[in-house]
Amino acid sequence: MDWSERLGGLCYGGDYNPEQWPEDVWKEDVELMRRAGVNLVSVGVFSWARLEPAPGVHDLGWLDRVLDLLHDGGIRVNLATPTASPPPWFGLAHPDALTVTHDGTRLTHGSRDTYCVHSPAYLAACAGIARTLAERYRDHPALAMWHVHNEYGTTCHCDHAADAFRTWLRARHGTLEALNDAWTTSFWSQHYSAWEQITTPRATQYLPNPSQALDFRRFVSDAMLDHFREQKAVLRELTPDIPITTNFVLGDWVPVNHRHWAAEVDLVAIDHYPSTDPPAETAFAADLARGWATGKPWLLMEQAVVTYTGPRMRAKHPGEITRLSLSHIARGSRGAMFFQWRASRGGAELWHGGMVPHAGPDSRIFREICDLGALLPTLEDACAAPVEAGAAILWDAEANWALQAPGLPSTELNYTEAVRQAHRVLYRHGVTADVVHPSADLSAYPLVLVPSLYLISDADADNLRRYVSGGGTLVVSYLSGIADEHARVRLGGYPGALRDLLGIRVEEFHPLPPDVALTLSAPDVLAPRSTSPRAEIPARPPTDEATFSDETTFPGDRPETGTFWSEHVHLEGAEALAVYTGPHTLATPLSGQPAITRHPYGSGTALYISTRLTDDAYARLLGLSPTPVELVRRGDWLFAINHGDEEHEPGDLLLPPGGFAVRPHVERE
Repeated sequence: MDWSERLGGLCYGGDYNPEQWPEDVWKEDVELMRRAGVNLVSVGVFSWARLEPAPGVHDLGWLDRVLDLLHDGGIRVNLATPTASPPPWFGLAHPDALTVTHDGTRLTHGSRDTYCVHSPAYLAACAGIARTLAERYRDHPALAMWHVHNEYGTTCHCDHAADAFRTWLRARHGTLEALNDAWTTSFWSQHYSAWEQITTPRATQYLPNPSQALDFRRFVSDAMLDHFREQKAVLRELTPDIPITTNFVLGDWVPVNHRHWAAEVDLVAIDHYPSTDPPAETAFAADLARGWATGKPWLLMEQAVVTYTGPRMRAKHPGEITRLSLSHIARGSRGAMFFQWRASRGGAELWHGGMVPHAGPDSRIFREICDLGALLPTLEDACAAPVEAGAAILWDAEANWALQAPGLPSTELNYTEAVRQAHRVLYRHGVTADVVHPSADLSAYPLVLVPSLYLISDADADNLRRYVSGGGTLVVSYLSGIADEHARVRLGGYPGALRDLLGIRVEEFHPLPPDVALTLSAPDVLAPRSTSPRAEIPARPPTDEATFSDETTFPGDRPETGTFWSEHVHLEGAEALAVYTGPHTLATPLSGQPAITRHPYGSGTALYISTRLTDDAYARLLGLSPTPVELVRRGDWLFAINHGDEEHEPGDLLLPPGGFAVRPHVERE
């Protein structure tokens, strides 16, 4: 069943927290929602303490009145199970259900997400409040969707967690012998002779075991998914026709493999809060969500009317709320939702902002919210066709977790940034990309980028070989194919699992200090070359506004630079597209050695980049032409968004600064 169809048109609204406000505000809220075009609100996300003020004592009358009021106003409800924030009495009654950090500190109630998904008492209480809500509202006409929990991500190291971890390890590895081998426990006398000796990766004297840490992240994701499934089972039993989801939160800290979860939710939903480069970050998050949803509709469940830049919050620029929402919708979202409807007057997130800001409805923010609400219903036809992508970028949560381990050759390695750079290069050159797992069917893509895929299984490496052998172009960047699924280094030279595909062998890594840049030039007589015929970058896919050149002339007449990372590369069938030419010092001994290589494989081509290129150099390697506006095609429709301060004219469109257009595009020749 396509659960998104049950939601009707594009969803528009946000988290609504009426319990924070006097009841006489609720009527005004509904009137303002109708003015803004709101048609869906998430209710009750953090309301457990109000719904169950004492153990087994429920107060649902206020929620009855809220849902009735919303229904009378024509607004549907995404009703939450409030299990992300247990009430104060729960922690006092069940202190063993409170979170224990990796250093053994047991947290206390006073914030949010202070729970342990391994605690029997917590699991029972969650199932209980979910059943209470489902029994009460199973037939309420406002109920449109269930919102289980909120932003799963709390990791616990208590004894409950340790017991559950051992059970999970038995199921994964089978025997202690297999676990000891997978974890390389002969190192530092970590060999286990009984399951009871294993605990979570708690604080220890020095570096933790990276394989244990990786398995623990996998376990936490699975345990949280079990928690979701338990509530889902209750809700499905009582409301079989109502879609069920939870909101995925993004970030390197999140111990959730959302690709695995996507099959369990009826509609993939994400929360997204961009920071330093909102347009590019928005496009990446949207393409990532579409990848998890495997091309099916998904939903932007939360965004903000402010931007978090790290040290400060800033109001979104005029029109930015619409532009970023439109970017999500262009890339597959079934609407645009916010946190939250009305900005809070107190509490920890009182400066988070809201669709109705502290200034009230007589404000720029609310006027823009109303304008966006009027726009969305006009986009239904444009959203009917799937998003057209001309390239793919590989993303794997487990590879990301593995590259967060301490003890790696550089403390500055950042898998997410490597993937974002690859995406950003395509985005800024008009190429829409699908962000997919290494196991995905890649045959439809003329170009696949593989940024720093440190960890890869044999099966996924074989998938890449099949793709290239079948005629695809694969571009692999440094530190890919290094470790197996247990985070053990593949021996015989890097990049382990991909050496034959790339036609190279890397002997050594040379991470670079921040102030060092290496020059890359066209090969000269000092650089060994293979006699393999030149393989060409493919012509552009017909689905993208940007163009791939018929062949790459990188690096051309002018030298490029490489930063952050370098490698001693040997050619074993590949040819050098660029070599390191300076500076040549004892600290940078790679002058004349290959930096970027190309290798024909079957009917396709595999390129390797052994350093970090600038975005412009990366684009030149791919033969891409800049596109100053965001362009996304969906069937016969084109979304064009100008995020900049200058007027641009893509094709026959004229976009003013901050302007956008959604229109049928001219037929392709």
